[in-house]
Amino acid sequence: MYIEQGYKGEIGLWKYFVIPLAFIGFMIINYIATVNSPISVEDTMQQLIEQMGSNVVLIFLLLPLSAGLLVVLGWTYLVHRQSITSLTTSRKKVDWKRIFFSFGLWTILTILLTGIDIYASPDKYVLNFDWAKFIPLAIIGVVLIPMQTSFEEYLFRGHMMQGLGILAKNRWVPLVVTSTLFGLMHIANPEVEKLGHGILVYYIGTGFFLGILTLMDEGLELALGFHAANNLITALLVTADWTAFQTNSIYKDISEPALGWDVLIPVFVIFPLLLWFFSRKYGWKNWKQRLFGKVMTKEEFVALTHGESDMA
Repeated sequence: MYIEQGYKGEIGLWKYFVIPLAFIGFMIINYIATVNSPISVEDTMQQLIEQMGSNVVLIFLLLPLSAGLLVVLGWTYLVHRQSITSLTTSRKKVDWKRIFFSFGLWTILTILLTGIDIYASPDKYVLNFDWAKFIPLAIIGVVLIPMQTSFEEYLFRGHMMQGLGILAKNRWVPLVVTSTLFGLMHIANPEVEKLGHGILVYYIGTGFFLGILTLMDEGLELALGFHAANNLITALLVTADWTAFQTNSIYKDISEPALGWDVLIPVFVIFPLLLWFFSRKYGWKNWKQRLFGKVMTKEEFVALTHGESDMA
């Protein structure tokens, strides 16, 4: 009953549109500016890094989204009058074990898969490690990247998922809409400019994976852990001149970027395997209902939760 947790606030459907519309508007303006700019995103990034250094540029990239987390949580608490717990999960309290397990699992798998690729294709990588530059990067990353990824989770899989679910009275509409918008949010990234719009398959596919995690597990915990690990470990482990996060990481990818099967493997192989693994670990059942079923009305939800309270 994760989507129905939205009923615990002071429902006013207009409240669910203010932040998403403002964010989407900002993304559209950013995309138009990027497309019409005479300088490529890659060249712009290189100029900024030469002027300020990669760590300072990373801070400027992360700060607006990190501040966005405070906006979403503040809006939920002050305007919706909804607890942060009910925005996060359908459980009585946030399950931090789920967050750390998901984070740890994807950290290990990311390091393992990257290590295999470096071993198999050593010509693609150069060692980029420098303690003096890496330690500030690690501090910045540990502090700001989880805030950045949590903002995206609370906005798309939390705020928008609950709002659209309550509006549409089903689960598949919020899953499709939030996953698609999450992918399109990355359309101004330098990776898209370099590889073409086909890379959006990966971003939208990742959105569906995180959305399915949230609906099947009835909470954001697994998605929060996965997303934080994905961005943080990648920023610390490998960089390239054509990625959104150009960092003082351990390795640098110097290969000529090309859109290939490696974009599809995570979406159609790794993510389904992870869903299967999580389903076995947490005993997920009734996939059809959780992903495509109806969302209760407020009256049904109140009657059910009052009944559970009476039984307790």
